[in-house]
Order: sequence, then C-alpha cells, then structure tokens
Amino acid sequence: MTKNQAGAVIKVLLLLSVFITILLVGWLLIQSLNTSILQAIAPLNQANQAISTQVSELLNPTPTIIPDPVTIIHEVRALSRLETVHYSVEKVITTEVNQGLFGPLFGDKLLFVAHGVVIGGIDMAKINPDHMKLDGGILTIQLPQAEVLITSLDNQKSYVYDRETGLLTKGYIDLETAARKAAEQEILNAALEDGILDIANQNAEFFLEKFFNALGYSKVVFVKSES
Repeated sequence: MTKNQAGAVIKVLLLLSVFITILLVGWLLIQSLNTSILQAIAPLNQANQAISTQVSELLNPTPTIIPDPVTIIHEVRALSRLETVHYSVEKVITTEVNQGLFGPLFGDKLLFVAHGVVIGGIDMAKINPDHMKLDGGILTIQLPQAEVLITSLDNQKSYVYDRETGLLTKGYIDLETAARKAAEQEILNAALEDGILDIANQNAEFFLEKFFNALGYSKVVFVKSES
C-alpha cells in the first residue's frame, strides 16, 4: 500500500469516527430533551387526570340515599303465638292454558316445583283466667284450638322445572304467578290432610305441661275449647 492510499484510509476512518461521535452526541441530547419534556409536562398530565376524574364523577355520580326522616308506623301488635309444629312440603304444580286442538300453536304449559313451609300452633292470647282452674292440686286448662300460623313458599328452593309454549303463544299470561298461588294453597292442603292441627295441639299440650310442672303444678289436665 502506497503512502497516498494509507492516507486516504486514515481520512476515511477519521470521518467515520467523527460521524459516529456526532450521532452519539445527538442521541444523548434527544434522550435528555425527552426526559426534560416529560418532567415538564408531568404536572400538566396530573392536572388533566384530576380534571378527567372530576368530570367523570359529575357525569356518573355515586347515588346518595337519603331516607325520609318521617316514619309512619301503622300498627303494632304483640305476638303471643306458640309455634309447635313445622312442616316442610314439596309439591309439583302444572299450570296450562289452551291445551286443546290448537295447543301446538297457542298453548302454554308450565311445570313448577314448589317448596313451602307450614307452621302450626296456638294463640296464647286467646287464653284468659276463666280458661284455667285449680282444684285439689290439679290445674285444668282449656286451650284454644290449634291453627295454621304461617304458610309461605320458599322462593330460594322453588323453581320452574319446564315450560312448553306454542309457536304463536304470546307471553301475556303469567303462568308462574298462577302456579305460585296454587302451590301455596296446595302446600297448606297437604299439611292439613296430614294432620298438622292435631300434631300442633299435641305438641302444645306437651310443652305447656312441662312448663307448668316446672312452676310447681304436678298435675295438669287439658280440655278442648268449645270454639
């Protein structure tokens, strides 16, 4: 390699070094400038976020519940019912309409599985001093007739098992409401047929006998009420 060629190579290398140095310095300046810009606009971004949050709260406010300070109590009753038996009943109710010739078009059929509760007992408020007599250490009590105190459906366990509707059936007939109403009556009927009132009366006598024995009355006799 001649001296001229060697000198040309050195010049090229020097130019490359200067170019690389300029690029490096420019990149460092750009990074420094970006950092400065980000630091400068950070408060502005925070302010924008705060404003956006306030605007969002204005457009979508959290509901404020304000109860009316005036409370109206319509009725207060003292309860003196003695619950002595608890029935848990399940009934399957089928409710249907238009199940004739045009059933496939206009029919509606619902199968409802109902779970309900029936509670029986006696109303102790119906007992007055005339219904209790003490003679020779024997306490005679005339108990009121047992009655059904509560009948209700268990909505968490009751459900629609199946429903079949015709091709042109409209949903204006609320079969589920009708099924629930019928189910409550059927649950009550099932409990009555099973003798819930007799069991309620027997349990009431057993409980009250233990109660009066604890009060010192060793002999307790119960008689049926005339009404």
